[in-house]
Amino acid sequence: MKMSKQNVLVMILLISAILPPPIHSLNLKAGNWGETFQNKKQETETNLQFYFHDTLSGKNPSAIKVAEPVDKTKTYLTQFGNIMMADDPLTETSDPKSKLVGRAQGIYASSCQQEIGLLMSLSYSFVDGPYNGSTFALVGKNPAMNPVREMPVVGGTGLFRMARGYAIAKTHWVDITTGDAIVGYNVTLVHY
Repeated sequence: MKMSKQNVLVMILLISAILPPPIHSLNLKAGNWGETFQNKKQETETNLQFYFHDTLSGKNPSAIKVAEPVDKTKTYLTQFGNIMMADDPLTETSDPKSKLVGRAQGIYASSCQQEIGLLMSLSYSFVDGPYNGSTFALVGKNPAMNPVREMPVVGGTGLFRMARGYAIAKTHWVDITTGDAIVGYNVTLVHY
């Protein structure tokens, strides 16, 4: 029994419509508005330990106030409403003169009326070793008076592309008068 070229073409089209794509599999969820691709890549876990130096005082501060509440009649011990722009050095040890490994750049704001709580939105950019040129983004609440704080990592670039994870922060030193602080960070990233 001979099949015509047209019948062979129809058979090939039917078989290809039934079989999954050869490169990746596709699952549709919630109707046709979302696609899920199964990725064959392996994830990598990276642990980083460094110190964050936030200096508000002196001739060359690394963080400056860029906004404050308009109504000066209401004052908060928590500095509620203040917004800071930061370009803070990240070093290998707690000594400010130790090796520079990167910078934390972005904004943080006093977002709590009852406690010293900061909304952090910072990009941690690295300049040393194999992580040179790579970044991760941290966005979340930092209850600054807690001895240990956990904040979410929501993305990354370079070696940390598509990163997710968390940062554990512990205050190493703080000057209550100036607000200057050195904070130890232990960061766990999961990325490709």
